[in-house]
Amino acid sequence: MVAECDVALPPDRMPNRIGNNMTALVPREELDDRMRRFRALMDAEMPEWELAAFFGRVNQFYFTGTMQDGLLLVPRESDPVFWVRRSFERACAESTFPDIRPMRSFRDAAQTMQGAFARHTIHLETSIVPFGLADRFRMYFPYDKLASLDAQIAKTRAVKSPYELAIMERSGAIHRRVLEELAPGLFREGISEAEFACDLFSLLVREGHQGTVRFNMFNVEIVVGQLGFGENSLYPTSFDGPGGCRGMGAAAPILGSRDRKLRKGDLVFADVGCSVDGYTTDKTMIYAYGQPLPDEAVALHQRCVEIQRHLATMLKPGAIPSQIYGAVMESLDSEFLTHFMGFENRRARFLGHGVGLQVDESPVLAEGFDEPLAEGMVLAIEPKRGVPNIGMVGTENTYVVTPAGGRSLTGTCPGPILVSG
Repeated sequence: MVAECDVALPPDRMPNRIGNNMTALVPREELDDRMRRFRALMDAEMPEWELAAFFGRVNQFYFTGTMQDGLLLVPRESDPVFWVRRSFERACAESTFPDIRPMRSFRDAAQTMQGAFARHTIHLETSIVPFGLADRFRMYFPYDKLASLDAQIAKTRAVKSPYELAIMERSGAIHRRVLEELAPGLFREGISEAEFACDLFSLLVREGHQGTVRFNMFNVEIVVGQLGFGENSLYPTSFDGPGGCRGMGAAAPILGSRDRKLRKGDLVFADVGCSVDGYTTDKTMIYAYGQPLPDEAVALHQRCVEIQRHLATMLKPGAIPSQIYGAVMESLDSEFLTHFMGFENRRARFLGHGVGLQVDESPVLAEGFDEPLAEGMVLAIEPKRGVPNIGMVGTENTYVVTPAGGRSLTGTCPGPILVSG
C-alpha cells in the first residue's frame, strides 16, 4: 500500500529541522520495534484481541513520532494506520511512520477499513478516553465490548531503548546543571515563590527544556513543579506526591504563592521535571538560603539521601518493585516514618516511579507492583521527609536500571545546597 504521505509536500511546508531547532525524526526502525513489542504483548496477554485504537496523543507520539489530532488504529491481522485530522501535513513532515492518512472524521477511517476485522471487542486507553469520545467512535466502529490496553502499553513503554535513553541522558544533564549549578543564582531576599517559579522555568527552557512536562494522572495540572519556601513545602495538595505547595489559591494550587517571600534561613524545596524531545526526567533539590538549616533537618535530609543511595543499588534486572518497597519501609523506625513521604497523614504510598514520556509511568516502587524490573527501565527515586515548621527535606533523582544497579541520569549532589543571602 502506498501511504498518503508519499505525495510531495511544498517546500515551504517542510520544516527546517536545523534552522528552526526542530528535532530529528524518530527512526523508522525504532517505531517498528515499539509496535512489534506492543503487538507481542497483546498476543501473549490478550490472545483474542482484534483492534487496538489509540486516541491519546502521548501514545500516538510513541508509535508515530508526531503529536497530532488523530486516531491510530492497530488491527491484529493487518498493518496499523495513523489517521490524522490536523495537521496531516505536519504529521507527514515529522514522522517516519509508514501509513499516515488524512481524515475529516472517524467515518473516513471506518469506510476504508470496512470488513477488515470482526468488531466484537475493541481495546483502547480506558484510563484517558472519555465516554463521549468512545460513544462517537462507536457510531462508525460498532463493537460489542470495550476492553483496556492500558497495562500492555504501559509495559511496552516501561523499557527504554538506547534511542530513548540517549534523549533522557540529555534531559538529565540539563536537569543537573540547572538545579545544582544555576538555580542558586536565582535566589534573592524578598523574591516570591511565584517569581522564583517563573525564573526557574525560564532558565530551564533557555538550557534546553521543551517547556512541557506531561502526566498520566487524570486532571493533573503542573506548570513548573512543586515549589515552596519553608513551611509552604508542607502545605496539603491534591497531587499524589510527598511534597507540598500553597500555590496561587484555590483555583491555582500549584505554581507558587505571590505572598510568600524568601527570607534568610528559609529552606527552598524545588521538585521539577525537565523534558527533551518528549522524554522527561524528574529531580528534586533543596536549598538553604542565607544560613544552614537546623541540625535536625540536616540529619533527616541525610537519612533520605542514604535511603536513595540504598534504593539505587537495588535497581537491578529481576528485582521486584513491591519487595524493594516493603524491605525499605520495614527498615525504618516509627519516629522517622511519622512524616516520611509526606506530612502528618498525607503520605505518598511509593518510594519511586517510572519516568519517560510522562512523569508517572510504570513501574512503581510500591505495594502491588510485582513484575520484575528489566534493564533499561527508568525510575525516579524520591525519599522525602517533612520537618515541622521547617519544610520538606529529601532528594529525588532519575535512574536507569542496569545489572550494576541504578545509574543516575540527573546528578548525584546530595544537598542541601547553601546559598549565600
